[in-house]
Amino acid sequence: MTMPHHVLGILLTRPLAPAELRDAARALPFAANHDTTRLMTFVRAQTPGRAAHRLRQRLTARLPLDVITTHYSDDGRQVLLNLAFPPAAHATIRRAAQHVGQSPELFVKLALHRALAQHASDESDRLDRAVQQLLANTTAAHLLAAVGHALTRTPGAAPA
Repeated sequence: MTMPHHVLGILLTRPLAPAELRDAARALPFAANHDTTRLMTFVRAQTPGRAAHRLRQRLTARLPLDVITTHYSDDGRQVLLNLAFPPAAHATIRRAAQHVGQSPELFVKLALHRALAQHASDESDRLDRAVQQLLANTTAAHLLAAVGHALTRTPGAAPA
């Protein structure tokens, strides 16, 4: 049975020096973004979680790792986040999770879901307020035409 490869994204706490990137590349091949704050690699493992765990074990001493993510979502459209909290933060999370009867993993997952839902709601409210402000000075038809025109313009093209 062949072991699958999993594509992982790595967010770093700071840009890498060229020597750091060369040193890390001895352990695994990487693709880096322009400022070396994000890397991509692939790791052989049975599951994405195991791949992220292996990656963290191999690179913690070599790189300033912040977050490891799966690059592709799973069948449930979920992306795995592998976080390593400092001991004090981990202890706080563990206590808060115990207080509500959850595992630390579930506690963080639900907190992230709540934060993302709140962000989406805030963004929707902000856009609603902006549209209401625009409608105070024009008609819905004119606003819709302006939005349609703005959405169909090619960025960088000369105006028609």
